[in-house]
Amino acid sequence: MQNAAFAVLALNWRYLAFEVPPEQLATAIAGAAAMRFAGLNLTVPHKLLAMQLVDVLDETAKTWGAVNTIQFQGKNPAGVWLPLRDFESHSPSGIRSVGFNTDADGFANSLREDLKIHLPGSRALLLGAGGAGRAAAVKLAAEKVSELYLINRTEAKAAALAAEIQKQSPQVTVHVGYPPGKIDLVVNATSLGMKAGDPLAFDDHKFSLSRAQAAYDVIYRPAETPFLALARAAGCRTANGLGMLVHQGAKAFEIWTGRNAPFGVMRQAVEQSIYGH
Repeated sequence: MQNAAFAVLALNWRYLAFEVPPEQLATAIAGAAAMRFAGLNLTVPHKLLAMQLVDVLDETAKTWGAVNTIQFQGKNPAGVWLPLRDFESHSPSGIRSVGFNTDADGFANSLREDLKIHLPGSRALLLGAGGAGRAAAVKLAAEKVSELYLINRTEAKAAALAAEIQKQSPQVTVHVGYPPGKIDLVVNATSLGMKAGDPLAFDDHKFSLSRAQAAYDVIYRPAETPFLALARAAGCRTANGLGMLVHQGAKAFEIWTGRNAPFGVMRQAVEQSIYGH
């Protein structure tokens, strides 16, 4: 999707994938800076580790507690830090890495766009309290859901996240466990469903998807996980994580290039690559 966006805006840029072991992430970031990369995307398992490795954390990274996008900046003769794209004709006197998080906003934008959901005042159940789950939970609270229910394989992890959210967003009531009655949204923020034979991320003896109005899965491959298939059969509006993927990528594109992202082109490229249409 990034290369499609570069092409349509006639930018002589390239987006490349590199497999980097966690213990070499610091070296890789330093190497990218030395080679004058505009920036980087980071995925699992690097998002939390990068919090300690970048030179500066943007407010988005501080708020959501993870880094998925890095912008490299250079210092100009006046001592001002600017994106490296602004130094084509001369060299900066220093280079630094700035960490951003575009995942959380991508998640909320996808919920609004793909599920037509109004988050303020809603009741939500979130499955998973890991990296993706944490960002999703904190974002839902920031969007002023009225009640948030957390389920995680390790209950202590869910309880710690609940306490953190309650402190940050005291207006939101946070519970560890399944909700009583009807809810507006259930989100699978675990990796369960990516592989055939994976168990469900929730106990269907304790919670029925028929009690939810809408269901969202951060997984986008396969296009319909068993969780989403069950949710659709139960009458829920459903959406997968493809919208979140494109929204976070579009924001990263804008951070690196300073140009408006061609969102439609990016989404079409992703759908073609993943689903063949």
